[in-house]
Amino acid sequence: MTDLVTLAELGGPLAAIGGAAYARHAHPAAYWSTVGLPLSAARLLASYSSTMDACGLTVEPSRLRALAVRATTRREIRPVPPRRGVIRPNSTGLRVRLRLAPGQEPADVAASAERLRHAWGVHAVYVRDVKPGVVELRLVGYDVLRKVRMPRRIDSGLLQVPVALREDATAFVRDYRAVPHELVLGATLSGKSMYLRHLITGLAAQPVALVGIDCKRGVELAPFASRLSALATDPDEAAELLPVLVKEMEDRYDLIKARQGIAPGTPDEEITSDVWGLPDCERPVPIVLFVDEVAELFLVATRKDEERRDEMVTQLIRLAQLGRAAGIYLEVCGQRFGAELGKGATMLRAQLTGRVCHRVNDEASAKMALGDIAPEAVDAACSIAPELPGLAVVGDTSGGWSRIRTPYLSLADAAATCRESAHLAPEVPALTPSRPYAPPVPVEASGTATVPRPVTE
Repeated sequence: MTDLVTLAELGGPLAAIGGAAYARHAHPAAYWSTVGLPLSAARLLASYSSTMDACGLTVEPSRLRALAVRATTRREIRPVPPRRGVIRPNSTGLRVRLRLAPGQEPADVAASAERLRHAWGVHAVYVRDVKPGVVELRLVGYDVLRKVRMPRRIDSGLLQVPVALREDATAFVRDYRAVPHELVLGATLSGKSMYLRHLITGLAAQPVALVGIDCKRGVELAPFASRLSALATDPDEAAELLPVLVKEMEDRYDLIKARQGIAPGTPDEEITSDVWGLPDCERPVPIVLFVDEVAELFLVATRKDEERRDEMVTQLIRLAQLGRAAGIYLEVCGQRFGAELGKGATMLRAQLTGRVCHRVNDEASAKMALGDIAPEAVDAACSIAPELPGLAVVGDTSGGWSRIRTPYLSLADAAATCRESAHLAPEVPALTPSRPYAPPVPVEASGTATVPRPVTE
């Protein structure tokens, strides 16, 4: 009888422990809000001084403080940690600011991030420099990339698209004004197409002309034809579209020259201003060019194809070098990108400031995308598991990089968004001949709409 009573008494706590373990695995956000956050906050408050001391982040107290301690108490004078601010919890972790002691720098705290993670029982710790002498610790309670949930409030504007979630639970915003051109690599089923869908749907609601080159017969970009201002579905059409974009870029440079009184014969490379300096009534609309499967533009079979390839690559390089000032931005995507593609490949890559590398099939592609950013970024890209589609390593030529993951967006939803915003597609006369035809969506008797495959004219 006593054993039965004991088992009954233990049943409640065991069930609670089992439920917490299940919630931590199946519903990490709910577990963090109910269990993880109070525990981690308690650990931080209770062990802050000792943890900072163990991490070597304490300094000797000032002489005035040492004299005050000796005069008022008989305690041993110990090193003091950085002054801690108020703990600010949120749905994914908590934040706290530290005022560094004289002689310390943010790199000292960043070097101890892994130790702080284990000491306070969180998934990760990230350090951000707020202002001189102040850093912010962002403690992430669980793996936010396992099930992506974008933040509710994201600051965005023209040519800014929140496209993915960073590993520190902040939104990754693709800002074309800050990073005009980008290279996106990823093998089949790696999530590259999902990244592209978010970019197109995010830009669809903005006054931006979208242009596509999809040499896979348009299977990736044709569903968005209602919002595209121009679309090329094979190398022949791309060879006709790229000179039009180069001519549009040159016309915009002439517009800048005329507005600012620059001599007509001045080379485009010497013009430092851009279209954003023009009045609103005269400023041409921005153009974003999406190139899917860029390797198809490099492949040749005959001597005639080689001449066409060289011409197209030269035009792409010109757009990458000079397009930003004219309000033309590039998003170059592919499964494979390497120097063996041919002449101009590395030169084109050098102009693409932003880099996004999903799971790739070879290390050379990862090095091509991230090798000039950081060696550890290449290792992170090569370790992406196939069961995590949408996970990628993003960086730029400044050297910074981080992991991101794109939330799921179905092709039907992305195409519907483009159809709803089709009226926002700006008129660019030079691109009108290449504008794709999107037939109207027929409505069945049941009231459901069937989406036909758009074709080019």
